[in-house]
Amino acid sequence: MTRLNELTAAEAARRIAAGETTALALAEACLERIAERDEEVRAWAFIHAKQALAEARELDRMPRRSPLHGVPVGLKDIIDTEGLPTEYNSPIYRGHRPKADAACVALLKQAGCLVLGKTVTTEFALNHPSQTRNPHNSAHTPGGSSSGSAAAVADAMVPLALGTQTGGSVIRPAAYCGAFAVKPSFGSINRQGVKQVSESLDTVGVFARSAEDLALSLEVLSGRKPALPAAGSPRIGLCRTPRWESADAATQANLEDAARSLARAGARVADFALPAGSEALFDRHKVVMHFDMARALAWEHANFPDQISNSLKPRIEDGLTVTREDYDAMRETARRCRRALAEAMREVDFLLTPSAPGEAPASLASTGDPVFNRAWTLFGVPCVSVPRGRGPHGLPLAIQLVGPMEGDMALIGWAGWVAVNS
Repeated sequence: MTRLNELTAAEAARRIAAGETTALALAEACLERIAERDEEVRAWAFIHAKQALAEARELDRMPRRSPLHGVPVGLKDIIDTEGLPTEYNSPIYRGHRPKADAACVALLKQAGCLVLGKTVTTEFALNHPSQTRNPHNSAHTPGGSSSGSAAAVADAMVPLALGTQTGGSVIRPAAYCGAFAVKPSFGSINRQGVKQVSESLDTVGVFARSAEDLALSLEVLSGRKPALPAAGSPRIGLCRTPRWESADAATQANLEDAARSLARAGARVADFALPAGSEALFDRHKVVMHFDMARALAWEHANFPDQISNSLKPRIEDGLTVTREDYDAMRETARRCRRALAEAMREVDFLLTPSAPGEAPASLASTGDPVFNRAWTLFGVPCVSVPRGRGPHGLPLAIQLVGPMEGDMALIGWAGWVAVNS
């Protein structure tokens, strides 16, 4: 029998609404799982169990506020929370307690969701690895920078968690850990109260256990309404990208097999080439990211240079060497590519492409390669990672769906279809 903590967010909420369980029982089941597993996985930066249980009891006494009422949520620890520490995994901010919730947290609370705690992030949501382990094999990375959120959802510690993506920090850890995830269209979820890395790229995303969970979460966080089921079968662009050779043999075979399965299910699948000039988005993403990052962390770099990791400090210093002319030119390239992609995607419902180059690497010294994520982040378009298959070490593989700008809910709807038919 499925344990309460293993339910999808949607199913858990339905059981609460039907009186078959309570928010308190669900929170207790999640906390029990955390107690069993987090010493090994290390997904959580902070949990105030007594406070969470008290808030769960309050939710059980309230009228139902949304289809996610009573569902526990984990929050990446770069997202401000009133009453809980927000430390960005940096010694500079040890003990930091914001006076207000981030906008996304306030919206979740208004929807009757229960903040269970803060999940581990890499330092300032960048490249320095965190303490979190892959829940399937603790010798392997969970990915980053939303390490704890991906691992906590995949390990049935919590049904929903928020993360952020500036390069590949939602889609890649979801792929490595075996969770569903959405990086929505740029700007879909308000970033007030989220520690900024790049004002041009940062995007709040969601980890979950089903496409339905993603749709319900995005409805709460962005106001978008779930898409009605599409008539007929999808038109799919099989997009291997200019970096196809970076995918290992298992990932290439998994994607090709998924495309064949979807075609057998009725989809029209055709090869899709990215617009001319798009290769620069794979190669020069860091021009934008590093320029923004150096300025976003200017105070920390000026005042606490010795408390910034040796892996992050060179990236900040690199960003300080990027000229405004190069930054503006790269952003204009991205704008041109976005326009060209939008036109090309009129012929398809979504693109099918890798979520990551392979299964999670057997290393804790790196969070893996975001080569199959960076360009889509620069494009600003919505992406969904759907777990599919296993790699040579038995760890999860995934496929990534990419939709047109602002087509988030339709894309999530198709992700549900893909999960069933691939």
